[in-house]
Amino acid sequence: MVKTKICLTLTGKTLQENADFVKKYSSHIDIAELRVDHLDEAEQLHVRKFPSMINIPCILTIRRVEDGGLYDSGEFSRTALFGRALAFADQNPSKNFAYIDFEDDFHVPGLLDSAQAFGVRIIRSCHKFDGPIQNYRKKCLEMRRTPYEIPKIAFMPQNLGDVTQLFREAGGINDFDHIFCAMGNLGVPSRILASKLNSFLTYTSPIETKSNTQDIGHIDPITLTDMYNFRNIDEHTRIFAVTGYPLKVTSSPLIHNEGYREHKLNNIFIPLCSTSMAESFDFANEVGIKGMAVTVPYKKDAMELADEIDVEVGEIGACNTVVHDFSQWVGHNTDAGGFFEALAEFIGDKKLRRRKVAIIGAGGAARAIAYTIKEMGGRACIFNRTVSHAKALADQFGFEYASLDPENAGLLDRYSDIIIQTTKVGMNSEDVPNRENNPVWFYQFKGHEYVYDIVYDPPVTPIMQVAKQAGCKVCNGYSMLKYQGYRQFKYFTGVGYDEELKPE
Repeated sequence: MVKTKICLTLTGKTLQENADFVKKYSSHIDIAELRVDHLDEAEQLHVRKFPSMINIPCILTIRRVEDGGLYDSGEFSRTALFGRALAFADQNPSKNFAYIDFEDDFHVPGLLDSAQAFGVRIIRSCHKFDGPIQNYRKKCLEMRRTPYEIPKIAFMPQNLGDVTQLFREAGGINDFDHIFCAMGNLGVPSRILASKLNSFLTYTSPIETKSNTQDIGHIDPITLTDMYNFRNIDEHTRIFAVTGYPLKVTSSPLIHNEGYREHKLNNIFIPLCSTSMAESFDFANEVGIKGMAVTVPYKKDAMELADEIDVEVGEIGACNTVVHDFSQWVGHNTDAGGFFEALAEFIGDKKLRRRKVAIIGAGGAARAIAYTIKEMGGRACIFNRTVSHAKALADQFGFEYASLDPENAGLLDRYSDIIIQTTKVGMNSEDVPNRENNPVWFYQFKGHEYVYDIVYDPPVTPIMQVAKQAGCKVCNGYSMLKYQGYRQFKYFTGVGYDEELKPE
C-alpha cells in the first residue's frame, strides 16, 4: 500500500479565492490542483503567479468540456495558456507548478520539453464517462510515455462491479506512480480507500465549492481526514460499510467512525452505494470488508444471500447487518432492538400496556417495528397503500390492517396512541406539508398522539410539522439509527459502544 496524498481541487473564480481555500484546508491536504477552466477569463491570464501564492505543490489543469471541464475556447488558446503558465520558470521550484495535467491525446512537444526542463511532472489523464477501462495496467503503460509521467484514469462506473474490478486489478500495480479514481456515488470507496488502489493521490474539494464537483463524487478534505481517518488507513485497518441504494444521505459512518476513534480501533466505516446486494458482497469479499450495515432496498436480499441468519432475522423477515465470521456471512437484525430503545426513550416506558399503535408502511423497517410492538405488548394496525402488503405483515403478527387513504381516517384515529411512520415519504423534504410528503395528509391530529418518524433528514419531517403544530409529542428516526448502530458496533468489534461516549 502507498501513502496516498490528498489533493484539493480548486474551482473558485479567482486566484485569491483559491489561495484562501488552500490556507483554510492546509492541515488536511498535501497538494492543490488549480482548475484554470473554472477561473474568470481575466484571472486565467495570471495563473503563472499562483504557485507563489500558496505553500504546497500545485497541479496545473485546464480541463476541456469533453473531459468534464469548462474550457471551450479551443486547443490553440488552451495550448497558449499552458505555455504562459510554464513560462519564466523561477529558480525556486516552489514558485513553479509542480505538476501539469495533460490529457492522453494532448501532445505538444514544446510544452512537454518545457515541463521536463523545469522539473514539472506530467500527469497524463484519461476520463471515461461511459464505463470502466479494460485492463488498467495495459492502459497505464500506453499512456506513460516517459518514467516521469503519472498516468491517471478516472471513469464513471455503471455498477459497483466496475469498482470491484478496479480494486481487483489495481492491487497488483505498485511499480510506478499512478492515479485511479471511480467517479460518482458508486465510486466513493475508491476515494476513501485510494491507498488500496496504490493511487498517488485522491481528489477532494472545498466545502464551499463542492457543488462544482458533486456529480463526480468529491469529498471535502475535512470529512476525508477527520471522519474517515484517511491518513491512518494502512494494511492492518479493518473495513466496515453501510450498503444500499441510492445511499445519498447516511449518518452511519459518523456514528461508527466516532466510536472507532474513541475506542482507539484501527477501523474505518465507509458508504458503499450498490446496484445490488450481490455486488455489495462481491466488493466486500474483494476488499476485505468485515461487516456491513444494510439499508434500503436490500434488507430482504441480504437475508437471502447470507450464509447464515439469526432467529430475529427469520422472524422479522429482514436483515440489516451482516458480519464476516471466518469464511461465511452471518445475518442479524438490529433494527428491532434499536427501535425498542428509541421508542422506550420517547414514550418513557418499556411496555406499551395495550396501547394502540398505527404503523404506516409495510416494508422492511415496518416489519422490524411490528415485531417490536408485539414484543412490547402493544396492539397495532398496519396502514399501507398496497393493501396486500399490509395484510401480509398484519397476519404475521396478529394485527389489523387497512389501506392508507382518507376512508380509513376513523380507523387511524382509533389506533392513534402512537403513530409510527416507516416509509421514505418526507425524506429530504423541507417543503410545506402536502399530500406528496405527508403520508397521513388526511388525518386530523388531536394533540394526544405520540408521532415517531423513522426518517431523520430533515430533522423535522412534514408529518412531524403537522403533528407538532397540533400539540403532539414528536421524534425523528435518528435515535433509532443511533441505537441500532450501537448494536451493529458490538457485532463488528466485539466491544460495546460505551454509554459515556454516545453522541448526543
